[in-house]
Amino acid sequence: MSDALSDALAAFRIALGDDAVLTGNALDPYLDPFAPGDAATHAPSAAVLPRDVDAVRAVLGIANRYRVPLWSVSTGRNFAYGGASPRVKGSVVLDLRRMNRIIDIDQTLGFAVVEPGVTYYDLHRALGTPRRFWVDPPAAGWGSVIGNTLERGYGTTPYGDHAAHQCGMEVVLANGDIVRTGMGAMSASRAWQVFRPGFGPSYDDMFMQSNFGVVTKLGVWLMPAPEGYMICRYAFAHEDDLAQIVDTLRPLKLDGTIQSQAVIESAVRWAAGVSARREWYDGPGAMPDDAIETMTRKIGIGRWNLRFCLYGPQSMVNARRDIIHARFQSIEGATLFEMPYRNASVEPVGGGDRAQVGIPNMEAFNLLNWRGGTGAHIDFSPICAPLGRDAAQQARTVRERAAQFGLDYYGGFTMGTRAMHHIFAAIFNRDDAQQSHAAGALIETLMREFGAAGFGQYRAHLSVMDLAASQYDFNDHALMRLSRTIKTALDPNGILSPGKQGIWP
Repeated sequence: MSDALSDALAAFRIALGDDAVLTGNALDPYLDPFAPGDAATHAPSAAVLPRDVDAVRAVLGIANRYRVPLWSVSTGRNFAYGGASPRVKGSVVLDLRRMNRIIDIDQTLGFAVVEPGVTYYDLHRALGTPRRFWVDPPAAGWGSVIGNTLERGYGTTPYGDHAAHQCGMEVVLANGDIVRTGMGAMSASRAWQVFRPGFGPSYDDMFMQSNFGVVTKLGVWLMPAPEGYMICRYAFAHEDDLAQIVDTLRPLKLDGTIQSQAVIESAVRWAAGVSARREWYDGPGAMPDDAIETMTRKIGIGRWNLRFCLYGPQSMVNARRDIIHARFQSIEGATLFEMPYRNASVEPVGGGDRAQVGIPNMEAFNLLNWRGGTGAHIDFSPICAPLGRDAAQQARTVRERAAQFGLDYYGGFTMGTRAMHHIFAAIFNRDDAQQSHAAGALIETLMREFGAAGFGQYRAHLSVMDLAASQYDFNDHALMRLSRTIKTALDPNGILSPGKQGIWP
């Protein structure tokens, strides 16, 4: 341990208390649980856990004094992208989980103000019953509301674009200065969480997926509870139906007929939530097509499966359903599985379906059982225009490359209004060194190939953040030059999350 780090740790203990400074074996939870290689590559040297903004400012002051790099996390549960591990080995993790207050819930205007340690479960419980407003949970409800929003995470309700439904931040800059964005810049503001821009430049987006400051409070808009809902699912019989599914779906999303995020899932992605791979295939390499076909028939799913939810009065929901069904009838073999219309106070049974009515769950982690052993996954997340030809090209390429590395295509698309997130999880058994290496190598191979084809990532694992950032290369990487200029101005000592999103001091 360097003298500077030793002195910094002593100062952290004086400022925060001994129990708020972790070293040694207490750092095990800060290792990447899904590392596709040696987790020690991104191991921290310590972790500090402040309880309030003043403590955050104290940590920043000490880090600046001793030039100790920090890596800030809300709760550190961004699994498949690195968890709580820092980009730079030996950094001190600034863990904000003890800052877990729900500052406000406005049941008239429909917003909440939270600190970084507040999870989707916490906020959901605080909304009470009957719920006048819903939170939109991501796939795993144990994560931080702030953390997921800052990473531009997604859920499945009409409020599924979390970054778009954020309004107002409190940020501590590297020099300890506290800034409130938008209308919050007025000391006596009465509209901080209802009007995002404020007066003059708007800075909220600058603190998403960046290392320009530490967000300590965030306003989030909540979805008004509808009168009722209907969960719908389509199963499509053929692998080559994807292009037609996307092109049929796109106008229904554009004109608002389908209000929720629409999720298109491959057969393996669906099956991994309800079964184990060995039930269908236990041989080497990727699952062969005949095994996938047998699996889909026995489970009762399609080669592609579409989930969405309709909200509102029953007459309106039925009208939307009829329009949607008429459009999808043109796809041969499409089967509609329609759940009954339910009052909004009635909860669905399935975990994936519960998310569509604003109820956090952990069903997404079922995928870890797919390959057996110590289940893990690393994700590849390219953006795709909602065009059938682009979706088919992306899915075909990922499937072929995954098979070359002996892995299955666990993939799907979440369609918003004008873009789709293509999420592919390279699922592997961490007890198997060959599978672990293959997963990491596959993600890097895909990223290079997709970048060359003009498909950029919206999120990336620690190990490939620099590669993902390098592909945004217009005008000799002008965007990164701008980011580094801002970084230098706000954080001249480079203490805040160096290397995050490829932004270095």
